[in-house]
Amino acid sequence: MLLTGCSSFGGLGGFGDFGDFGISNLIDRFSSNKDEIQIDEEEIAALKALPTLPLIWKAKVSESEIAVFEPIYENGAVYTADQKGLLTRLDPLNGKEVWQIKTKLKLSGGVGAGEGLILVGTFNGEVHAFDESGGELWKARLTSEVLSAPQIHRGIVVVRTGDGRVFGLDAADGTRKWVYQGVTPALTVRSFAGALVARGAVFVGLSGGKLIAMNMLNGNVGWEAAVSQPKGVTELERMTDITSLPVIDDQQVCAVAYRGRIACFEIMDGNQIWARDASSHVGLVMDNNYIYVSEERGTVVAYDKRSGAMMWKQAKLGTRKLSAPQLVGGSSFLVVADAEGNVTLLNRYDGGLVARATTDESPIYSRPEYIPDGFIVQTSKGGIYAFLPQ
Repeated sequence: MLLTGCSSFGGLGGFGDFGDFGISNLIDRFSSNKDEIQIDEEEIAALKALPTLPLIWKAKVSESEIAVFEPIYENGAVYTADQKGLLTRLDPLNGKEVWQIKTKLKLSGGVGAGEGLILVGTFNGEVHAFDESGGELWKARLTSEVLSAPQIHRGIVVVRTGDGRVFGLDAADGTRKWVYQGVTPALTVRSFAGALVARGAVFVGLSGGKLIAMNMLNGNVGWEAAVSQPKGVTELERMTDITSLPVIDDQQVCAVAYRGRIACFEIMDGNQIWARDASSHVGLVMDNNYIYVSEERGTVVAYDKRSGAMMWKQAKLGTRKLSAPQLVGGSSFLVVADAEGNVTLLNRYDGGLVARATTDESPIYSRPEYIPDGFIVQTSKGGIYAFLPQ
């Protein structure tokens, strides 16, 4: 992720110094020595001694230099995209290619899928919709780059653009039904998070630590809540953006902010249920009992979703840069990927390390994705790996 904004800040050498995914480098620079994870030989040996996760299959797409691509499983198929414009459908059982489209587009995020549509976005602000056979149905031009996967629910395609807007498009033809634009701080984190669409509403975490709930049919804001409040004097110190997707159950919606808090709110009115200090730029996942967060400095933390009490903490993953966690293997396991190309399986109830596997040693920035009997990840070098969580 990159820092963006209209103002500059001295002593950091400009935005370019942070690299393609600058928020991780920013965290490294501003972490004090006492907060750093100390990885000793005993810890490394323990990681190497873990059982190896069985590899089901692997496939290859093009390398991604600046975009974050996340494969998706939908209606018995796996869909992937890459920066060179290839959109591919794979068989989830063996990874074999069913079809591949050379879109000739500079794809910037994706893939979104549902209700018979396959959706991708581009750096020049377009959304393209295909059917499940690979035929292009329509395209829509928006106002800025599309860095996250478009979402579809009840005939509405919801898209978040890089300039902070959220669009609702008609799934039939891509025509614009509504648009939302909030107030954007002068300095923000370039976010690859999109929008959560559920229960007839759109939930979006914003720059400045705000979470909003919108009516999916017309884009009207139902409520706005503060996950985190900016603190400090300088714009950099006050940066507390929500750069990951919220999570939801039948009663509450929860989100986490970078350099801020994790908080849960009532779905209907946005009243806060609980909040705890936390920091994450990659996100969280929820089950019936816990909320699991990949926090900064390579730590996975489980919170009781009703009270916010910390249930366990796992800080011996050998890295400081994790993906968002994912629930896999029925009711037993949690999986996280990391910037060294590893995937690690955790016990969901106590955070214990269960198994581990390596891919191609390139970063995995996106959340692992569910497939029947397993999960898949996409690396920055374009490796697609499917594992069996046992």
